[in-house]
Amino acid sequence: MITDNVNADVATTESQIRDIVARQREYFKSGATKSYQSRIENLKKLKSALGRYESAFHAALKQDLGRPEFESFLAETGFNLHELSGTIKKLKRWMKPRRTSTSLLAQPGSSRIYLSPLGVNLIIAPFNYPVALAFSPLTAAIAAGNTVVLKTSEMTPACGAVTRNLIREIFDPEFVAYIEGEVEETTILLQQKFDHIFFTGSPRVGSIVMSAAAKTLTPVTLELGGKSPCIVHEDAKLGVAVKRIVTGKFLNAAQTCVAPDYVMVHKSVKEEFLTRLRDRIVEVYGEDASASPDFSRIVNDNNFRRICSLIDQQKVVVGGQSDADSLFIAPTVMRDVTLADKVMSEEIFGPVLPVLDYESLSDVYEIVDQLPHHPLSCYIFSESTEIQKEIVDTIQFGGGCINNCIFHLANDHLPFGGVGESGIGAYHGVHGFERFSHKKAVLKSATWIDLPLAHVPYGKKIKLLRMVMK
Repeated sequence: MITDNVNADVATTESQIRDIVARQREYFKSGATKSYQSRIENLKKLKSALGRYESAFHAALKQDLGRPEFESFLAETGFNLHELSGTIKKLKRWMKPRRTSTSLLAQPGSSRIYLSPLGVNLIIAPFNYPVALAFSPLTAAIAAGNTVVLKTSEMTPACGAVTRNLIREIFDPEFVAYIEGEVEETTILLQQKFDHIFFTGSPRVGSIVMSAAAKTLTPVTLELGGKSPCIVHEDAKLGVAVKRIVTGKFLNAAQTCVAPDYVMVHKSVKEEFLTRLRDRIVEVYGEDASASPDFSRIVNDNNFRRICSLIDQQKVVVGGQSDADSLFIAPTVMRDVTLADKVMSEEIFGPVLPVLDYESLSDVYEIVDQLPHHPLSCYIFSESTEIQKEIVDTIQFGGGCINNCIFHLANDHLPFGGVGESGIGAYHGVHGFERFSHKKAVLKSATWIDLPLAHVPYGKKIKLLRMVMK
């Protein structure tokens, strides 16, 4: 049983947690994490362990979330292994000091940016992708030369048990420590002094994390959420749009922070779009999606009941069925939704897709502006480069896709993060390495000459200074 002894050896007391943080700070100060050799060896060790534990993680994801193996590999273990491979390949180049220009006022000299590790980091991972969203920031933190305290969600205990076993097998706790527990342990962690806190979760909890960090002036990275719009314009290729929206929305039963939260479709193609959407859902998941081997389950009863409460059966085009015993909610589409509907009052984070219609893009912008948060993502389906550019320029969002959904995350050359209420900071690939690093600016001045411009007495040097600083 995957969850055997899941609560064994839990660091529940404040003294235990304080001891872990103190030991990590001493270990970091020793310089043991900073060399290229140390970083690359630990990254390779992590990659090897993830390969060995892959089947255990897939079984745990099935137990916690009803996750099909394909999705577990695509969005969790395979994603992490791919990112680790890229990090291992490019780390030496990332670590090199970056030469930059030197202003005339600072001549003669040269300027470089050194990437130095932040120190002791706290990573708090969420339930929806408990493997990827723990090990992706962990990869970046190790690559940047840090130590890490890792806390995963109590809502996915099977995944937590496997994560605990992996971390404790390959890393000493003064380097990477895994903390189990619930709200009490997280509260104690947030009372400690870290050099950086990396949190993935809801905006509500994100504000708690930020408030706690402010007491010790600890910098934070917050990967949050929000209602991510999907816009289907009148010139969109509907067949392609529908396939990609269904994939992006219903992956992991839509428990995905970047899933399309709602669709705005142009009135002229609304009926065809809805017909195609209904047909595609039935085609891929069957008339009874509870029998599909490719559809996940909701993480717990609280989330199940919350999502069910958002469904207006009178507006359902397809789906609407649910089963509390198995935590199943069918892939559901609601039509003719307005901002007055309950489903538009919060981030859905479940397999319910509201469809609104619009006549002009000004209607789209008004709808987005009336919702409380900047979107984490935005998806645009249109064949017009002018329309694509206008929407990208007008709507403020963290990241997104044109003529696709969610797959901007698959490109680790792109930074992933939110904006405003949907997040602070971005990571993935080199952007993650930089997020866990401090950009240390260093000017190296020549000594073969000492220009007198900036030295006292100033006299009439201001005229020359004005020329230099134009």
